Amino acid sequence: MTSMIRIFAAALMLAAVVFGMPPEASAQGLSLDAAKAQGLVGERRNGYLAVVKNAAGVKALVDSINLKRRQHYMGIARQNGTNLQAVEAIVAQKVLQRAKSGTLVESTSGSWVKKP
Repeated sequence: MTSMIRIFAAALMLAAVVFGMPPEASAQGLSLDAAKAQGLVGERRNGYLAVVKNAAGVKALVDSINLKRRQHYMGIARQNGTNLQAVEAIVAQKVLQRAKSGTLVESTSGSWVKKP
């Protein structure tokens, strides 16, 4: 199996894990699903979350989830002998494709749009 195919397969597994995880909550009790539904966070084109609107606990929630994502991405990169950026790019594409309708996603111009 070529390196890119292995990375792609690992990225698909990671996307399944990310979307299959139980909702994470901050100290204030805000879950990722609730933050997305309220338009407080969005999925970026780099495979990570971003704060769209400030509210209590949002930055901590985003930072916590992004740290976990980065650790997963780095593990995939190490397993496949590739760099972090390659994994981020592949996973980002899958995360954006699989995002629920109404989720804020980063457009190619960098603005926030609701996924149809």
